[in-house]
Parts: sequence; structure tokens; C-alpha cells
Amino acid sequence: MGFNEISFRVRYGETDQMGVVYYGNYAQYLEMGRVEWLRSLGLSYKWMEEHGVMLPVISLKIDYKIPALYDDLITVRTQLNKIPSVRIEFDYIITNEKGEILIEANTVLVFMDSNKRKPIKCPEYILKKLS
Repeated sequence: MGFNEISFRVRYGETDQMGVVYYGNYAQYLEMGRVEWLRSLGLSYKWMEEHGVMLPVISLKIDYKIPALYDDLITVRTQLNKIPSVRIEFDYIITNEKGEILIEANTVLVFMDSNKRKPIKCPEYILKKLS
């Protein structure tokens, strides 16, 4: 199914005193991957939120392999593996310039009506983009 890749350099403020990316920053990298995956479909989180749909994360799993370092050029590959229903699930691989796998990760998000704060089915406009 659909995937998207983004690349960027690790900034100094994302690292600890040893120049290693702080582990909590990977969740932000995954979010960047999801946002750009949606954008590649012609959608945005902002537009969805303006139209009453939120996507809170309900599960996050990260397997750390080797650390990313300050100034590394890293690539986040974001992949959707199945058609979403009430939930949407992404798999990720983050690599460095050498192609080494830094992390493998998975997130599960739920579509939610922002007014009622209740889960809803995946909006038709997303399903149409995926078909």
C-alpha cells in the first residue's frame, strides 16, 4: 500500500550531551512522516481538523537499533499497510545516510469526531484517495 519518505538533518537541540538523538524525539519524527504521508495524498492534518476530524495516537511502538547522531541526514519511511477503518496504522523505518536502520516503529491512531469526542469511521475522502 502507499508509502512516503522524507529526509532531514538531525538538529543539535534534538541530541543529548553525547550528540545522540534523545529517544523521545523519534515520536516527533514519526509524526512528521505521517503529516507528509497525508500531504502526499493531497490532505493535511490542519484541513481534517478544520472539518471535524482528529487523529489521536492510541499506540506507539519503537524498536531502537542504532542511534542517530547530530547532523546525520535521516530518512523516515512511512507506510500504510491496510485500508483504515476506525483505526489507521502506520509502519516506519528510519535510516541514516549509510542506509543503516536506526529504528523500526508502528503507530495506531483513531479517527475521532472533534465535536463529539467519539470514534468515527475513516472519512470517505481518505478512502477515495487510497483506492
